[in-house]
Amino acid sequence: MRRPFIAGNWKMYKDIDEAVALAGELARRLADPGEVDVAVCVNAVALAKVVEALKDSPVAVGAQNLHWKAEGAFTGEISAKMILSAGAEYVIIGHSERRHIFGETNEMVRDKLDAALAAGLRPILCVGERLEEREAGRTEAVVRDHVESALGGRPAEEVVKTTIAYEPVWAIGTGKTATPGQAQDVHAFIRGLVASGWGTEVAGAVRIQYGGSVKPDNVDGLMARPDIDGALVGGASLDAGSFERLVKFERA
Repeated sequence: MRRPFIAGNWKMYKDIDEAVALAGELARRLADPGEVDVAVCVNAVALAKVVEALKDSPVAVGAQNLHWKAEGAFTGEISAKMILSAGAEYVIIGHSERRHIFGETNEMVRDKLDAALAAGLRPILCVGERLEEREAGRTEAVVRDHVESALGGRPAEEVVKTTIAYEPVWAIGTGKTATPGQAQDVHAFIRGLVASGWGTEVAGAVRIQYGGSVKPDNVDGLMARPDIDGALVGGASLDAGSFERLVKFERA
């Protein structure tokens, strides 16, 4: 049985003081999150301070990005070693904003996944289509490309360590959300891809999150679907009460 995993992506919000305050509130509210794994992925400046604020809580901490090299002349970048030295466990890789605003390619995403896994970080690999791709009937082709380019050829143990986050780009920050049925269809497709490459046991162990305007009023319906194992949450993770409600979703 896959354990649900709810992760917040704070994006480029919260200075250090604000991030520490929100982390402290989450530590109080989520002292007992139940049978759910919880993490917050914060900006690099606040990373170490948020780790400290959450050290005695069940809420884990992650970074939002990393470079594929261990070190070097890469101004403004952050390495896996730096993330680990701050005390974080997770890292988001290939978020649509990184792909479509900053031009990350499939090759770059794979290199970043290599670096994260080699360092012992727990990656959250984002995949998903843009609106024009969905309207053109290319959702499965795009998702297949993202999944296979990142995970293809890897040993099963690396695949199981990777959380896959299906994030339809058209639903991120727009207020639009894939219906539970639409999300379930793509999650089932992703699980089928994993089963084809690594077998049903590995496919049954991989956690697949949904991301895209997840809110307290839609989380229950999403989490009721059999292949949706959690959520990667943007805006709703910036409010402690809202995020608490997502973590404590009502089970069907």
